[in-house]
Amino acid sequence: MKNSVMLGALLFVAGAAPAQAAAPKEPLTEAQVRARLTEQGYTRVNDVKFEDGVWKADARSAEGNHVDVRLDAKTGRVYPDEQIANLSEADVRARLSAAGYTNVHDVDFEDGIWNAEADDPAGKDVELKLDPATGKVIGKEKD
Repeated sequence: MKNSVMLGALLFVAGAAPAQAAAPKEPLTEAQVRARLTEQGYTRVNDVKFEDGVWKADARSAEGNHVDVRLDAKTGRVYPDEQIANLSEADVRARLSAAGYTNVHDVDFEDGIWNAEADDPAGKDVELKLDPATGKVIGKEKD
């Protein structure tokens, strides 16, 4: 019995380690962004640049379509411009308000992610990029 419990604990720890490694603590580098896109089947990756708090690039999808993509600078999650939003504008505004943002305006869904301008909890005017499924802020820059 002890051996099976220990084996289960070892398997759990071994399984948890890769998940932690998947989300780097430091922002991704351009080389890591290119590698992440290639791993996910994108080709002809061009114009990779860090802008508005997120990585941006032009690429070809696995189907050969031209796409603009955005990547979360910390997790590397890819947001293709063809993506559909799961949240409404009202949902985005509500999530930002709950997170302490005020004066939320210019909320729009473009290139696969939500964009908004607001005053952050410290009162600074910021431009935000948000995950289309969760409303989580994935990029923030001073406006």
